[in-house]
Amino acid sequence: MSSERRFRFDEPARDKPTLRKQLQAERQAMVDRHQRAVHLQQVMQVWLLDRPEVAIGAYWPIKGEFDALPALYRWSEVSGDRMLGLPVIDRETKQLRFHAWFPGCPMEEDAYGIPKPKDTVQFQPQLLFVPLVGFGPGGNRLGYGGGFYDRTLAALTPRPVTVGLGFAHGYIPWLEPEPHDVPLDAILTEDGVAWEA
Repeated sequence: MSSERRFRFDEPARDKPTLRKQLQAERQAMVDRHQRAVHLQQVMQVWLLDRPEVAIGAYWPIKGEFDALPALYRWSEVSGDRMLGLPVIDRETKQLRFHAWFPGCPMEEDAYGIPKPKDTVQFQPQLLFVPLVGFGPGGNRLGYGGGFYDRTLAALTPRPVTVGLGFAHGYIPWLEPEPHDVPLDAILTEDGVAWEA
């Protein structure tokens, strides 16, 4: 991991709020972030080749996150029965619902200023790509701390396959899950499959 660690300003912080800020700053400072994103797009495309799911949920990239939408749109074009969606936050339950997305579909900002599909069909994803601020062994994910994905995954039946997407610099070997954390089924980085259950 030495090439990924060149962006580390110092040893990673042990408290999660500081660690989140540190990893986000590192991600924003990557001079080769575009090239890393190209590699991760390729990793995704290969990983998706043999997947049976036809309904995928993703996310709108913010704060320098990896943009999965180009690879997923290409995936959705292969067959007319494939559906791609983005999250919409339910203000009452603080859970995510997924609504169909396609380039050019009507969008509006949610309560956090993140674009979401407007008036498109709601569906339940069979596979869910989630953004990573950081990640650790065993599919442990470090997100932004809002708990939206954990609450959503705890409520979804059947539970979708969950795949974290992020850059390899975010690997934290000592990261431990909290009781409410739901481990991911796989983690993909620009270096390949970093974890798969």
